[in-house]
Formats: sequence, structure tokens, C-alpha cells
Amino acid sequence: MIKVYRKVNRWSSELLEAYRSVSPSTIGHLTDRGFLLGLQSLRQPTKLVGRAVTVRIPHIDSAAVHIAVDLLAPDDVLVVSTSGDQDRACLGGMVGFATHVKHAAGAVIDGAITDVTELLELGLPIFSRGVSPLTTRNLGLEGEVNVPISVAGTVVLPGDLILGDENGVMVVPNDQVQDLYQIAAEKEAAEPRTRERLLSGEALKDLSGAAQHALYLEQGDGLQQ
Repeated sequence: MIKVYRKVNRWSSELLEAYRSVSPSTIGHLTDRGFLLGLQSLRQPTKLVGRAVTVRIPHIDSAAVHIAVDLLAPDDVLVVSTSGDQDRACLGGMVGFATHVKHAAGAVIDGAITDVTELLELGLPIFSRGVSPLTTRNLGLEGEVNVPISVAGTVVLPGDLILGDENGVMVVPNDQVQDLYQIAAEKEAAEPRTRERLLSGEALKDLSGAAQHALYLEQGDGLQQ
């Protein structure tokens, strides 16, 4: 039996749209939390912003994924925990097409995908651990939709904000969504001016503040005699 719980729309569409200007790598300067390390984008470049619709499947049985796809709406991201199975693909051409038809924002799979050519043709942002010709089956044995899951060792809750691009993918910590956006947006807005100053001859160490940590020694100082 597949347990299906109510969807959670935790963040507004306006906030999601604002996050489209932010890269996970920018947030990587600000926090160590939420990064789904080991997952790679199928497409380069790419951009994924949306709310998590979470799925947990028990290895071979992907019936819960099919059920979850029916719940997807624009701004939703299909996020699947495969219970540690990285050998069987739970998303291929048909599941990808059904996700695309729902106008979902994309998919994050803590496991394998298949039918790469078909998925690339869809243009759907997809993150996964790799590709496999071995697939799951639609058995209906067990699974859950819209429950807390673990992806790449990180907890993902229904409705969480998922952010991804060609640098990687993350779940933005719920208690930091507003603050991280403000700081990251300001940081990215300042980058064009920083490049201009570098072109004008200023040193990166001075602009970044690293210069204050440097101790310059005379030649030979500190070397073993």
C-alpha cells in the first residue's frame, strides 16, 4: 500500500522566482547545510527552483513515483529517495514525460535515471547520481508520498525549497530561506563591480579581505638553517 499525504506549499511563488537569480554555489559561501552532494545535473547549464514533493520508494518498487507525479503542479520538484539503491533507475522517458506534462519545475533523484536521450529532449531539469539500464518496477508493494526523506544524507521535507543549477543542487534550510536570499542576492549583485575593480588593477586579496590574514616574511625567514 502506498501512503499519500497532503501536499505542503511552504514558500510563495514570488519567493521561488526571486531565488532564480541565486546559485547554490553562492549560498555555499554562507552555510554548509542543505547541499545534496553527489547528485549531478543531466543538462548543462540548468536552473531548478521549486517546492519539494517528496517520495520514498523501497528499492525495486516505484509505484509511489507514478502516484506522486499525478500530484505535481508548476513550481513543484519531484524529489525521490530510493532507500539507498543506486543501481535501479526510477525515472526514465515516460516518468520524465509525465512530469514535463504537469509543468513541474524538475526532479531530484537520489539514485539512477535512464532513457537519457528522451530526458534531454524534454529540457526538464533533472539531478541524479547517474544512469542505469536496470530499472524499478511498478509493483505497488510499499512507498510513501509527501513524507520526510533522506537525500544524499540530508533531510528533505515536503514543501522545502529546492535550488539547483550546473554547480549542484540543495535544499535551502527552512530557517534560513529569507536571510540566505538577502545575503546571496546582495553578494551576486556586487560581483560585476568586483570584476571591474579587478580589471582596474585592484588585488583580489584586498577586495575579499584576505590581505589582513597575510604575514609577509623576508627571504629566508622561517626556513630551516
